[in-house]
Amino acid sequence: MKRRDATLTLAAAGLASTTPAAWAQGGPVEGRHYQRLAQPLPGAPGKVEVIEFFFYKCPHCFAFDPLLGDWLHRLPPDVTFRRIPVGQQAMLKLHARMFYALEAMGALTPTVHAGIFNAFHRMGIDATDEAGVVDLVGKLGVDQAKFKQAFSSFGVQGKLAQGQKMAELAGADSVPTLVIGGRYRTGPGLAGEPSQSEAANGQAALAVADFLIKLSRGKG
Repeated sequence: MKRRDATLTLAAAGLASTTPAAWAQGGPVEGRHYQRLAQPLPGAPGKVEVIEFFFYKCPHCFAFDPLLGDWLHRLPPDVTFRRIPVGQQAMLKLHARMFYALEAMGALTPTVHAGIFNAFHRMGIDATDEAGVVDLVGKLGVDQAKFKQAFSSFGVQGKLAQGQKMAELAGADSVPTLVIGGRYRTGPGLAGEPSQSEAANGQAALAVADFLIKLSRGKG
């Protein structure tokens, strides 16, 4: 999926330029740092939902995930979060099914989630077919028999279709993308700058997300 070019350097020096103070007065700018969805997505009353659209083979999602994980620990009680794996290619759909099967089993722990990213981006594992996926989750401590059952279930197939539809409605044509409050879309490629590091652009996206959470409370 498309994404603005950015370096893979995670140098801490890049973080300083992405603080809200670096923005023009008034904070993030609509159309520059975030976009408003053409049609709001449904959400739970009294809650602000944050959705991350991603896929496991995406190197930008891999770089963003640790930053996102730290940020999630600081979310206030009225904010909910969920991930939606996307991608039209057969392999990406396979990995999305893996995600939903693990979720259905209650086995998608932070350790397993991070383990999948590490397997693809640090260990060189591809998992391009069902056997490869089953082998991967087994190495991560997941019950393979139960996983196979969930992987082939109608419920997981339905989740896969729903996820793809949500991505279309949200206009999530690049990853990682965050949708906040069903109304606003941002991400490292939108909130950041091409000349900055992955870490700097990720921090910029999360700062914009904080702003959009507050905006969503006011139904801005």
